[in-house]
Amino acid sequence: MNLELQQFKADFFKALSHPLRIRILELLGEGDKNVNELQSLIGSEGSAVSQQLAILRNKNIVYGTKEGNKVTYSLRDPMIVELLSVTRQIFNNHLVDTISMLDKFNED
Repeated sequence: MNLELQQFKADFFKALSHPLRIRILELLGEGDKNVNELQSLIGSEGSAVSQQLAILRNKNIVYGTKEGNKVTYSLRDPMIVELLSVTRQIFNNHLVDTISMLDKFNED
């Protein structure tokens, strides 16, 4: 069981390991969006957004709901928003540590 959980975590984080996929998840955390909305918010080509959405869909991180000729994407689990928030906090802590080290270095 533990190995299955570790494999799930590894696959999950691998699916998140692209800046554009992270940006898509951040935007979907604000509310459901279709490809055109995501594309205009990100300022990227539709094919790039679609490619990254396909990866997120295949890993069951997002899902699409077809409405006429548009597909609206949603986060499968709202806890992704919390995960991204924790990641931001870790990043900020890292920055604080780095700034602190630089300050000490500059004092010498």
